[in-house]
Amino acid sequence: STVPQTFTTPSGSGSYTTPAGETPLDESFHDTRVAAGADWTISLDRLSKLILGINASTEYDYMSAGISAKYTRDFNNRNTTLTAGIAYNNDTISPVGGVPIEFAPMVKQNQPLNRDGASETKTISDFIIGVTQIVNRKTIIQLNYTFGLTDGYQNDPYKIVTVVDPVTGLPTLPTMATADDLPYVYEKRPDSRQRNALFFNSAHHLTEDVIHFSYRYFWDDWGINSHTLDLRYRYQLASSYLMPHVRYYSQDAADFYTHNLKLGTDIDAATGAVSKQYASNDYRLAKSVTTTLGLKYGIPLSNNSEISMRGELIQQAISNDGVPAGEKTPDLDALVLQLNYSL
Repeated sequence: STVPQTFTTPSGSGSYTTPAGETPLDESFHDTRVAAGADWTISLDRLSKLILGINASTEYDYMSAGISAKYTRDFNNRNTTLTAGIAYNNDTISPVGGVPIEFAPMVKQNQPLNRDGASETKTISDFIIGVTQIVNRKTIIQLNYTFGLTDGYQNDPYKIVTVVDPVTGLPTLPTMATADDLPYVYEKRPDSRQRNALFFNSAHHLTEDVIHFSYRYFWDDWGINSHTLDLRYRYQLASSYLMPHVRYYSQDAADFYTHNLKLGTDIDAATGAVSKQYASNDYRLAKSVTTTLGLKYGIPLSNNSEISMRGELIQQAISNDGVPAGEKTPDLDALVLQLNYSL
């Protein structure tokens, strides 16, 4: 923002002030994630198999457990493989300080928090069908369709939306706000989501090199549509290889994404009641474009082991259409370096 902003930490016992022109970052934030999974492959007969899986993960404020099953069958002299699968996860969200009341204002530190219980849950179900086809000795292609359902708590408990004056564009409070209120309200998202994805993948072996290309189209009932194109070229050297990587991702904004809530239009100027059914300022739901440029260098150590190094530059640009100067969501630039050993 063009003015300093003060926020309360999720526990309610602390606060931090962000100077004008800087991105608000809560230095008390931290997270640790531990995850484990196992698959069991069962050969049903010469041409078909069943893969059963379990997974579990835990974080500072999140726990997830799930099961999955996938059936595959070969046809056409094993040149065609059909796949069908299902997965189910049950998640528990336990935010620091409790679950925020949707559209309730953030309050100053050491004041009674606007909270509604200690935890919430959601379930995630995914279904996949697909076909993999060997086209010829050098080419293989794959096509999958995935349908997903998510039900339950889907808010980000730490995300807020700023209430602004429609004239100045600066944070402001309604007339009936208390002395402990801050000009931010907690977000509210739908408690159900239907997701769809079409995925195409191919690999083609040249004389020595290999080209990998994939395309994914995603759409859901939140209004998000996205396109992902990914291209990798494995260039074979004498005893090692180079693999350049290019990835392009673009998405539309969710129907309820908003940069802010305007007093008098989106929020009652007197009472502070939000007129919108849903609202979120999460940049992950905004219109955006992400590009990735990378390079990997791999050295086979034997027939069964390899060491590789990878570097990638990632740039994410968030759309700021209609956003006043100085109030824009900043873009993201990231550098990823990875050293990997496989056996």
